[in-house]
This record gives sequence, structure tokens and C-alpha cells, in this order.
Amino acid sequence: MAATIRNAFDPGFGVYVHWPFCLSKCPYCDFNSHVRKGEVDEDRFVDAFRTEIAHRAALAPGREVRSVFFGGGTPSLMLPSTLEAILRAIADHWPMAADCEVTLEANPTSVEASRFRSFKAAGVNRASLGVQALNDIELRALGRQHSVAEALAALDVANKIFERTSFDLIYARPQQTPAAWRKELELALARVTEHVSLYQLTIEPETMFERMADAGKLDLPDVDTQRALWDVTQEVTARAGLPAYEVSNHARPGSECRHNLVYWRYGEYAGVGPGAHGRLITPRGRRAQATEKHPEMWLTCVETEGHGLVEDDLLSAEQEGDEFLLMGLRLREGIDPARFFALTGKKLSQSRVAELIGDGLVELTRDDRIRVSSEGFPVLDAVVADLAA
Repeated sequence: MAATIRNAFDPGFGVYVHWPFCLSKCPYCDFNSHVRKGEVDEDRFVDAFRTEIAHRAALAPGREVRSVFFGGGTPSLMLPSTLEAILRAIADHWPMAADCEVTLEANPTSVEASRFRSFKAAGVNRASLGVQALNDIELRALGRQHSVAEALAALDVANKIFERTSFDLIYARPQQTPAAWRKELELALARVTEHVSLYQLTIEPETMFERMADAGKLDLPDVDTQRALWDVTQEVTARAGLPAYEVSNHARPGSECRHNLVYWRYGEYAGVGPGAHGRLITPRGRRAQATEKHPEMWLTCVETEGHGLVEDDLLSAEQEGDEFLLMGLRLREGIDPARFFALTGKKLSQSRVAELIGDGLVELTRDDRIRVSSEGFPVLDAVVADLAA
């Protein structure tokens, strides 16, 4: 009986499914997403997903799947029958936990919202909507194809159909002020039932926004304004009962995204589909995997080789330690130094930890975990680099 009781910080095992297609490419997006003018051959993709799932199951047999995440791209563009077939393939190769979380990323358009009930019947129990802004002018500037009214209507539909819902917003947008963000965020939180993801706009390489920024065509908030926007985010969400449990994610206690916790708690997950990443623990150690990004090339790889992997590297102890810190310190719960030692065979530098505590950037919890403080989160990358050095 004791063997079935999970540790409170047990990451579990998840499966990430990448659907790479979008209606259009947003100017800020550097994800592996592709626009196709013609119809996608979903039957062919289903066969390829079945093959790749079988390949990963052979590498990591017997795992209990506690979460499945359909990301993209825009997976709500796929047919519900396609999603159902992929879920069935996962269940054919691994046992599924009775309370397995199955998340679908979706655009909040009226067309896609009309299919939410079919996705629920196919097995989805959690929806994550890419709202991004509650201002029609800024939605257009972000390249989104829905209106504010459409987004709010889709969210209402999702709340009625799915057991759990979440949605994304982007802040620190061009010319955005803390006062405007406060008003927008308060409007958004009036519709939140349990979870919201709030991402500070980052100008990613090789995006339209990078080209616009380089040309001086984006009036982005300065550093002080970005910090003020961050402070507003923490204040408003905490007051609404959705404190940050991770740098960009807020939830009512107990409503955290289970799948993303697998990543941040440095768990094990299989990644299938074009451009998917995975971390599987094999008899030789933890392997870092990535698949071919181009959808049609991925199909060819899977059909000829039995998988789409283009990277399958055995991680060193030092690499595991770095990844553990990079992921775990994003969480409000922090990390267990004993697990860092188990992964790397060395202890964290006590002098560095003490220095960061003295600077107010890191703190120790009652159960001896190390976590980043409220003051440390805005400079998280520097804190991680200091501890990993």
C-alpha cells in the first residue's frame, strides 16, 4: 500500500503531443507553427502519431500517464476524431491514471468554440485558451484572429463544458501602461475560475516583432515600466486568490496545471509530433529528445525510420543539475537540495546560497527547500546562473 502513495513533489509522467498548424503566424511567436493553405491529411498524421507513440513506449515502458498536453501550433484546429485517436494510441501503450489531466490548447474563436463539446467527448478535460489581450486594437497588433467579445464568449463556453479551464494573456505590450494593464487584468480575472497564464512579452529571434523592434517600429515599455507591470500582475492576481505558483502562471491552490508541473519538477515526459521535446529516463540515464520540426519531413522520418527523433542525447550529471535548477526555481515551491545532490553527486554551494539569501533573492522554507523570493523572480535568470555556476 505504501508503494502507491506518491510523494508530494513526485513529478509523475506526461505525454506532450505537438500539432504544428495554425491559421496564421503571430508576429511575436517563435513556436514551431506552420500555415498550410490546403487541408491537412489528418489520417496520415494519426498513423504517424501512433508509430511515434509506440516508439516512445518501447523506450519508457510501464509508465502511468498522469497528464497529456496537446500543444502547438493550434491543436483545436484538428478534428476531434484525430485527438481521440491519438489519446487511444497513448492508452494502448501506457496505463492512464484515473484522474489523468488532458489539456487542449485552443484559439478562442467562435468556430473552434463550437467544437468544444466534441473535444470533451473525445477525452479533453482541461482547455487552455490563447486570449492574449482584452483590447481589440491590440489583438490585431498581436496578429490574433478573434475579437474580445469572441474570446469572452469562448471562455464562457469552455467554463461550462470542461472540468478545468485556463487562458493566456500577454503584457508589457507596446505602449502599455501599468494603469491600463491593471484594468485589463481585473476584467480578465472576473472570468477566471481557477488558472491563468500571464506572459511578459519577449522579443524572440527571427520573429516579425524582432524585425519591427530592430527597425524602431515597436515602442516597448522601458525596464522600470516592465517592473511596474510585473508588480501590478502579482498584486492583482494575489488579491483575486490566484497567486503565482510559477513565474508566469497563477492558480487557486490545487488548480495548478499538472502537466507543466511535470516539466518544472523535472519529471519524465514523452514528446511526440513535429518539433516536440521529451525527457525519458532509460537504463543508461536521462535522455534529452527532440523531433524534426518540419511537419512533412517529420511524417517522412516517422514513416521510414519509425520515429521522428533528430536529437536523442544522454545528459551528463552536470547537465541534469543545470536543467533541474532552471526548471525547479521557476516554481514558488522551490527545489529540494537533496534531489540536486542525487542528480549530480554534489551539493549546492552554501556560500552562494547564503549570499543570495543575504541579497533577498532566495529564501529557505521550513522543510529546507530553496526557493526564489518575490524580489528574486524578476531577475530569475541571474539567480539560476549564480546557483548553477
